[in-house]
Amino acid sequence: MAAFALLLVPAAAPAANPPAKKAPAQKAPAAVSRPLYVTQAPIVMLKDLDSGAILFSRGADKRFAPASMAKVMTAYVVLDLIKAGKLSRDTVFTVDDATWKQWNARRGGSTMFLRAREKVSVDELLKGLITVSGNDAATALAVGIDGSEDAFVKRMNEVAKKIDMKSSRFGTPSGWPDGGVTKVSAADLITLADRLIRDHPAGYARYFSISSLRHGKSPDGKPIVQPNRNPILGRFEGADGLKTGHTADAGYCFLGSAKRDGRRLIMVVAGMSSEKARRDEAERLMAWGFDAWEGREIVPAGAKVGQIDVGQGAKPMLAAEAAIPVRMTVPAGYRGGYRATVRSQSPLAAPIARGTRVADLIVTPDGLPPQITPLLAATDVGEGGWFDRARTGFYRLTGL
Repeated sequence: MAAFALLLVPAAAPAANPPAKKAPAQKAPAAVSRPLYVTQAPIVMLKDLDSGAILFSRGADKRFAPASMAKVMTAYVVLDLIKAGKLSRDTVFTVDDATWKQWNARRGGSTMFLRAREKVSVDELLKGLITVSGNDAATALAVGIDGSEDAFVKRMNEVAKKIDMKSSRFGTPSGWPDGGVTKVSAADLITLADRLIRDHPAGYARYFSISSLRHGKSPDGKPIVQPNRNPILGRFEGADGLKTGHTADAGYCFLGSAKRDGRRLIMVVAGMSSEKARRDEAERLMAWGFDAWEGREIVPAGAKVGQIDVGQGAKPMLAAEAAIPVRMTVPAGYRGGYRATVRSQSPLAAPIARGTRVADLIVTPDGLPPQITPLLAATDVGEGGWFDRARTGFYRLTGL
């Protein structure tokens, strides 16, 4: 059963814990004029990470081949394994002959120039995977972790389902053309980028903004240095990561992110006709998102936002908190107010680990669509014994 707790606060006031009583219904505010953005791109989506607001969307649910943007999914899976303690950045894999032959003999594919029987760390493979879009790095990671690309791809699809990528399917860890198996949508790519940045902030900072990769040697013995393929990294203020892709069907594509003044935007453009068109559209879209819209902080990072019932736990209640500052995104110069609602399933089933998503904060600026930001468990709550259950029952009856 969904539980709702209402917060009514003025736009300039900090959010507080929700009161017990629901405020009286108010007249719906008039719609606000949204900033105009004009584009010829067939697939575009722009999201403000801090508020969850979708600032622009066109063709966001259309499925297409993502090419090397699929490597972001590969990176997410690897970072998840590292976070869970099932893999280490220092783990060393040996590049097998099949992986070397697969990519050494193929012309046109991006590689980090791995050699047969080379020993290379997970850390270095992740750098090659993201910085220079190494297909050989993707295969080496997949084979090293699960023994084969097919087994790793199964893991990719399981994780994609878990993080609610609704319409995507992966057929390779590299995104190399596979007869139409690998398909994603812009909406799913935005979900993936959002989760990667939230779930693995240290990994995102470590691997996605490297300006160049030095790995391997040319036939004349000189070190091979390749630049990062991100078209706006170093060109657009605040740009710090994610991936490009290119296929004959989808054209030139880009999943990118930038952060300015504590505010982060995530974008997808696909179907562009050239590298230049892709870069120009990405820069223009990002500039519009930062200039035409503004983010106003309403909940600071770490703030407790309401208490949620826990069923059969060691504690009857759990505090939900904001992991990052929550901002509402509004047109520049906006003068309206907002309503905020905490929504969760109640009671939550114990055990619950700290950092688990347990609720959503839904902020609705006057005249604009709702904006959703996840709230996390502020503490661990273990399973309770009979005494804990009895105490919880007493609490439910008396509030004491």
